[in-house]
Amino acid sequence: MEFTLLWAAATGVALALLIAQVEKRWGLIPSETGSLSDLIVGAAVAGLLTGRLAAMIITGTNPLTHPADILIVRGGVDTGFASLGALTFVAVAARRNLPPTIDALGPPALAGLAGWHAGCLYRGACLGTGSSLPWAVAQEGSNVARHPVEIYAALLFLAAAALVLWWLRRGVRWVGAAGATALGMAGAIRLATESMRPSLGPGPVGWYLAAIATGIIGIVGARARARSLPR
Repeated sequence: MEFTLLWAAATGVALALLIAQVEKRWGLIPSETGSLSDLIVGAAVAGLLTGRLAAMIITGTNPLTHPADILIVRGGVDTGFASLGALTFVAVAARRNLPPTIDALGPPALAGLAGWHAGCLYRGACLGTGSSLPWAVAQEGSNVARHPVEIYAALLFLAAAALVLWWLRRGVRWVGAAGATALGMAGAIRLATESMRPSLGPGPVGWYLAAIATGIIGIVGARARARSLPR
């Protein structure tokens, strides 16, 4: 049985909820947004379930005939479909007040991704391609030093969460821009670290490029919407 991915998901949710509490204490959550914690948990469950089902179908496992494999995670989670599932949940749940809600969710989402990547420590799957850098790590029984690529990603996501949180506290002039920036940064971080991950192919680069493009479009749209409002 393999439950370590669930522990990684739990770590991500815990970090996201922690940042949400910081936002609440600093008064950064709009009153009309409602419970940000409920949105975070709901998005995490929807994303994990969507990504798990997608991974099962892609690898040829029928979820209807192997329902236990949905929770007993053997083949991983498709991160692209997981992100799509989480975003869809948020879009539906917060449809009446989406732009400010997306802004408030930006830092917790980035922190949650940091926890997800740091969950590699549970699975012993932090290492990537070979490296001669001083901090490179070798697997037990191997003389080949490798990039701790998942730790790189976790640290970058934490830094991105802190940056967007700082921006929110300073006051975002364009509603929706902080959330769009968080999405673009998430895609950029994954794209920047993808080449250091051991893979037989190019990886889901298309998902990362789509996130970056959507983030840029969101920022431009938020700016245009702010300019169109009466002063």
